Amino acid sequence: MKYTLIIHKDNDSDYGVTVPDLPGCFSAGASLEEAIENAEEAILTHIEGLLIDNEDIPETKTIEEYKRLNPDNNIIWAITSVDLAKLSGKAKRINVTIPERALYKIDNYVFKEGETRSGFLVSAAMEYIQTHDQL
Repeated sequence: MKYTLIIHKDNDSDYGVTVPDLPGCFSAGASLEEAIENAEEAILTHIEGLLIDNEDIPETKTIEEYKRLNPDNNIIWAITSVDLAKLSGKAKRINVTIPERALYKIDNYVFKEGETRSGFLVSAAMEYIQTHDQL
């Protein structure tokens, strides 16, 4: 699942990161790379908390949508991809049947995005449930 990051840097501080799709989710790091890595871990922890509390995972927005809401030029915008299969809890191996053409498209996509097949399928299922669950 992809998340927009807002990265701030003051002259006398580390990089600060907020995740606007997940209110209350933030992180920091001494370097830009460290800040993004720490944000990925913060996102996983935040989502895990939402799932434990039986809360919905908020829908994500694009950088362009957020830039319209906040045109601040001192912000560094970034996107990170988080593999929801990394969430704690026991993983359970399952056997599924997928049409070969669909599997080919899934594998090409996850390779290009640097994700795993399992992570992608979990993310896709969670997004589908989030948008279609009427309960």
